[in-house]
Amino acid sequence: MKSQPDYITALDLPVPAHHELSDEFQKYFAVCEEKLGMVPNVLKAYSQNAAQLDVFSRLYNELMFGESGLSNLEKEMIAVAVSSSNSCYYCQVAHGAAVREYSGEPKLGELMVMNYRVAELSDRHRAMLDFSVKLTESPNEILEADRQALRDVGFSDRDIWDIANIAGFYNMTNRVASAVDMQPNPEYHSQSR
Repeated sequence: MKSQPDYITALDLPVPAHHELSDEFQKYFAVCEEKLGMVPNVLKAYSQNAAQLDVFSRLYNELMFGESGLSNLEKEMIAVAVSSSNSCYYCQVAHGAAVREYSGEPKLGELMVMNYRVAELSDRHRAMLDFSVKLTESPNEILEADRQALRDVGFSDRDIWDIANIAGFYNMTNRVASAVDMQPNPEYHSQSR
């Protein structure tokens, strides 16, 4: 792995400079800088293909911030559990930081990254994460009983749809990030500790 601070991926991608982006993406990256204090490396990597960046960022924002019966914390917990199951370093670091932020509990963020099964979780959260990890590790084994287990702890069918989409999204991004050795921004490591 390269060690320079601007290392994004192992690929030599034609990542454009901020001023070379379209006005729309310059504004989007400025919002990231303002809210996060950085532009996440995943967005920088996707910026080398404007159409992919557009689709990726729209789907991400809809899944993670769109209207849903799931809280922002629950969405991030799914991201971390799936990413932990897939051993995706980038997403474990980035979304582990988000769990620390949303929960206000640094220990929960660490437990989620290491092994959510040992964390003190509500029945709702445990069922949600068990479903997400099963969908990650053995999707062909998902049965009606798995969906019913979610309903039994208060999830609606729409919530189950959202859980499945978030888990599916992170399975995709985990594979891309792992394939190209995408590195998390250094800022993530110290956030919300």
